[in-house]
Amino acid sequence: MVANPSDTPKETIHHKYAWTLDTSAHTPHPLQTSSTDGPIPLLKGRKTSHWACNQLRIDADQIGGEIVEHHRAEMNLRNKALIVLLCMIGTDVILRGYVLRRFTEYTLPQDASPCTKLLSESERRRMHCCESVELFLSADYELPEDAFNWWKRLQLERRNFSAYTETVGRLFEMIPPCPGLSEPRPNRCRTCALVGNSVNLKGSHYGPEIDSHDIVIRINHGRTKGYEADVGTRTTHHIMYPESAVDLDNSTHLVLVPFKIQDLEWLMKAFTTGFYGKSYVPVKSHIAANEELVMVVNPAFMRCVHDSWLSKKGQYPSTGFMALILALRVCDEVHVFGYGADDDGNWSHYWEKLEDKKFKTGIHPGTHEYSIIQKLAEQQKLKFYKGC
Repeated sequence: MVANPSDTPKETIHHKYAWTLDTSAHTPHPLQTSSTDGPIPLLKGRKTSHWACNQLRIDADQIGGEIVEHHRAEMNLRNKALIVLLCMIGTDVILRGYVLRRFTEYTLPQDASPCTKLLSESERRRMHCCESVELFLSADYELPEDAFNWWKRLQLERRNFSAYTETVGRLFEMIPPCPGLSEPRPNRCRTCALVGNSVNLKGSHYGPEIDSHDIVIRINHGRTKGYEADVGTRTTHHIMYPESAVDLDNSTHLVLVPFKIQDLEWLMKAFTTGFYGKSYVPVKSHIAANEELVMVVNPAFMRCVHDSWLSKKGQYPSTGFMALILALRVCDEVHVFGYGADDDGNWSHYWEKLEDKKFKTGIHPGTHEYSIIQKLAEQQKLKFYKGC
């Protein structure tokens, strides 16, 4: 028996255009604001299905818009939180750096340093009985007359103390009134490469090691062109006297070691009109250098080095030994290259071909100076690179 369709309850009719929506089992979305009051009645026919679809689209659009707004608000909140976090991190980094800097400045012990100093402050005081003597001349410094009388005998200076004083006064009208190199401070590490001119630098390949230091000091005729692999390329300070003068670039300090009043006059004239005086060897009439970076070693300091470090051996210290003691005063770590004779005991320069095997160190106590360097190296007061 076939059932009569009219006997089927309307609520169970299934038509391709009719939907039955059971809202009793429907749980609204938390963000949904529109709702129906009770069950949605049975919808029949094409028109009613279109109405239902449109209604669903409207509800979906409302729900989708609210979800988008919710996510947008959530992203804005996260972005604000991220900005606040970054600001807090940045402030923390700045404060930590400031506090550490101030802590280091006020609490670092006297002998402390960012690096391991080879010569502590207390050792520096013990070793430098010349500590009270200024390293360099300045416009305000007054050389003691007894120091002048010692100095004038080095190269038979005939003029008197008044002539010296007048010459120095004119000199400091041209060059800076104060030297531009400060002495060590506890909270800073300054390393120096002191580069001598010994033949034992040939084939050493010390160039990169030399160039790695804060200060690179060269002496007299020392040169780099053609010898870069062994002696490096950088120079921050070049120590010389008129008879050993060389041209410098505009960033290198000219450090003059004067032995007579004429040496001070040479410095002034070599920068201006030209020097045409006579000496025991020919002297450069002009020099290429930066006169704003000129420094003049104090004759009283030279005397102190001769008396205290060399025990008055030899007539006076060599330029190389003066450079060593200057480096010990102004540097935290001193690395010494190119000092001493070769393996056969010959004293010569790395850019020269040895011709005179009997050549020694003249009026300077070269052997004694070298022994002092060796002793300081054994005591780990400096690092000594002996070369080849």
